[in-house]
Amino acid sequence: MAFEFIRYEKRDHIAWVTFNRPEVLNALHPPAHEELARAWDDVVVDPEVWVAVLTGAGERAFSAGNDLKWTTQHGVPRMPKGGFGGLVARDDLWKPLIAAVNGFALGGGLELALACDVIIAAEHARFGLPEPRVGLMAAAGGVHRLPRHIPLKLAMGMILTGRQISAAEAARIGLVNEVVQAADLLATAERWAREMSECSPLAVQASKQAALHGRRRGHDGALPAGPEALHQRGRRRGTPRLRREAEAGLARAVSARGPTGTRHGQEGGVPVV
Repeated sequence: MAFEFIRYEKRDHIAWVTFNRPEVLNALHPPAHEELARAWDDVVVDPEVWVAVLTGAGERAFSAGNDLKWTTQHGVPRMPKGGFGGLVARDDLWKPLIAAVNGFALGGGLELALACDVIIAAEHARFGLPEPRVGLMAAAGGVHRLPRHIPLKLAMGMILTGRQISAAEAARIGLVNEVVQAADLLATAERWAREMSECSPLAVQASKQAALHGRRRGHDGALPAGPEALHQRGRRRGTPRLRREAEAGLARAVSARGPTGTRHGQEGGVPVV
């Protein structure tokens, strides 16, 4: 697939999706949205892609969100089926997504990071929803997702003022998983991706689906979400494959334990779950 405004690479079961408009802080216009939608479509259907990493070209910005200059010249852009960035409104992407935030994640940029499962931030990264400062609102999921990721009062403070926060503050309030030096950002994202890839792909996808579906229900309603998700993964990718992955995983776990179900060499026979 040929792209002009993003880069899309796949290697070792990891898809790398990169905003590639550094001259405008990786702000997105309709052609970029369409290219992103095509990339996410491929992530969904390619069985060899187990994890995807989203990042931005250059050192200044992950994404500054909507290309306001384009919007003032052409009007509010039409979005692809998956919404802003082809991602925020998708309901079919259960493979893990990692945002490697290499600078400003503002407006739609933060909304795209919030649509990911794990956020790794460079030390100089900054986060915010500045839409009210230009007469807009964070309508691509920001006003809904941010209060689900951090405490409500902190989220409302950011939403209603457009205030930006640093990577360190984002880590303190639980918005990001890890903060690293800029030079280590992509390597850290790859480490997370490889750790996820060590797990059964179908089990990981079922776990993500169950966790996110379960958030929409009460406790009792959430409990069936796990078996439901596992059944759906098995139906879509093949129950025999799911069974083989489970059997292989159990075999690896057993081989790493002693005769009493503990890891070889552990003192005191501490059980491994």
